[in-house]
Amino acid sequence: MRKLLLLSFITLNCSALFAQSSTYWQQHVDYKMDVTMDVKNYQYRGKQELVYTNNSPDTLRKVYYHLFNNAFQPGSEMDARIQSIKDPDARMVSKIKVDGKEVKESRIKTLKPNEIGYLKITNFKQDGIVASAKTVGTILEVTLAKPILPNSKTTFTLDFDGQVPVQIRRSGRNNVEGIELSMAQWYPKIAEFDFEGWHADPYIAREFQGVWGNFDVNITIDNDYILGGSGYLQNQNQIGHGYQDTGVTVVYPKKTKTLTWHFIAPMVHDFTWAADKNYIHDVVKGPNNVDLHFLYKNNPKTMENWKQLEPLMVNVMDFYNKKIGNYPYKQYSFIQGGDGGMEYAMCTLMLGDGTLKGILGTATHELGHSWFQHVLASNESKHPWMDEGFTTYVEDLALNEMAVKKEENPFKGNYKAYYSLVDSGKEQPQTTHGDRYDENRPYSISSYVKGSIFLSQLGYVIGQDNLYKTIKKYYQDFKFKHPTPNDIKRTAERVSGANLDWYLVDWTETTNTIDYGIAAIKENADKTVVTLERIGRMPMPIDLMVEYTDGTTESFYIPLRMMSFEKENPNPAVKRTVLNDWAWAYPTYEFTIGKPKTTIKKITIDPSVLMADVKQANNTYEIK
Repeated sequence: MRKLLLLSFITLNCSALFAQSSTYWQQHVDYKMDVTMDVKNYQYRGKQELVYTNNSPDTLRKVYYHLFNNAFQPGSEMDARIQSIKDPDARMVSKIKVDGKEVKESRIKTLKPNEIGYLKITNFKQDGIVASAKTVGTILEVTLAKPILPNSKTTFTLDFDGQVPVQIRRSGRNNVEGIELSMAQWYPKIAEFDFEGWHADPYIAREFQGVWGNFDVNITIDNDYILGGSGYLQNQNQIGHGYQDTGVTVVYPKKTKTLTWHFIAPMVHDFTWAADKNYIHDVVKGPNNVDLHFLYKNNPKTMENWKQLEPLMVNVMDFYNKKIGNYPYKQYSFIQGGDGGMEYAMCTLMLGDGTLKGILGTATHELGHSWFQHVLASNESKHPWMDEGFTTYVEDLALNEMAVKKEENPFKGNYKAYYSLVDSGKEQPQTTHGDRYDENRPYSISSYVKGSIFLSQLGYVIGQDNLYKTIKKYYQDFKFKHPTPNDIKRTAERVSGANLDWYLVDWTETTNTIDYGIAAIKENADKTVVTLERIGRMPMPIDLMVEYTDGTTESFYIPLRMMSFEKENPNPAVKRTVLNDWAWAYPTYEFTIGKPKTTIKKITIDPSVLMADVKQANNTYEIK
């Protein structure tokens, strides 16, 4: 039985999307694209009409488009980066022998003319008038025929010819698992313009961002291909129709050589699709009547794992809805088609031939990006820690929730990886542009791991209840917008009442580390004097637990003066004493325990281990 993609259309209420403030603005686009794919030579031709709304206070005289396909050519910036970076992405290199030694060679470097990717733009017009368009690497620079005034619209039209590259990274043809077409970042995509100006970053294999808008896309392809991706299929009666709970029953259309798939994707900033002749396509109902689509290769091993994956992802979406806020669209597609896993609008392209555990981890992470990047559209290139880190945080929460044996601290592996980065001496501030990291490993740990710790540690700073409220409010206040690092910080401040500028600055804008220690324990008559020291540059409030020889426990809390805040007791079952605050400039802090030293068994700084103290050895005083 042939199974096809059947989707429905929803209309999002956009009237409430821009309630952030009276001064906030963001650009808007409406794409219409018609593309025809030649599956024999992997080339495609298309026409694009783009209505661009300038909501900025600026008059625009130039615009920029991304031509991502052009990165997959010998001599491109992406090719040069692969050859120059110390630890190139293993997916993007081949191992060859040179003078008897094994070396890594860029896979892009060896692409033949019929294997490269490209996007060629012709006939560019603005409101029917020819405009000057120049291709510079992966960017199209357009000098406009007439300026775009503030609060006005203009229409761009262009023709494009593309070639799908041999799969190197994310997009491409015939990937390692045999998926024929992974069409990510495949079309001329207008660059983001915001309060900081244009973000026309060259494509060097890192993240990307886009302008919020609506997509109306027609894809014509040979009729034996099955498609999945962004948006809602509009012409299911021509393609094949009829839902069942776990799949699609087909009514075959009149036999034609090609079929045109018509998709509409409302209020997204990207459009991606994949196609293969041997996809199995299942549909299951998710929370809030969302259709979860699963497209994967027709082989026994893959089928067994993907069938088991389906109910698990229903649970994951339900968990994310409750922890963050409701998924706002009516479909999401898990598509075997990537070179690892990558998030796109309403879908992910991901590898699918691995173990169930591996596929579940990838699918859980990529689905999390539907909240952190595809609804909360932060600038991935400038702040990759916001989307990758926050997604890693909720992924770890979700997987722990589903685990048979739950971890008290599901983030402990993240802290270990962060400490290894600090010890390596290769850490760069999280304000580093995603393309500017010296090596890939520091980029990954900084973005995924340290970004996740930003939230798990924030729970230590302001309390877990305040953290969960912050995440929900952040989603409600900034969905369908372009939040910045300051926005998550200010949301946490509004929720908790704490001053947190120090936290954002030290954690993300510097490589300052946290290091507190127990410097001395002294007896003073029938009491005990404890001296703590701040060794690292980054300040923190301090939770401290005292265990006594009689088996009882007592906690102490030292507020951080610059926070002007007192955290709720994280463990109400244990008596807590709130001490005087500790100002950052003082390197030591002294307080008294009202019991003699002989009654104390152990003193521990941060028993939750959620404070990222880079040297744990001096956090505990224990009498053995």
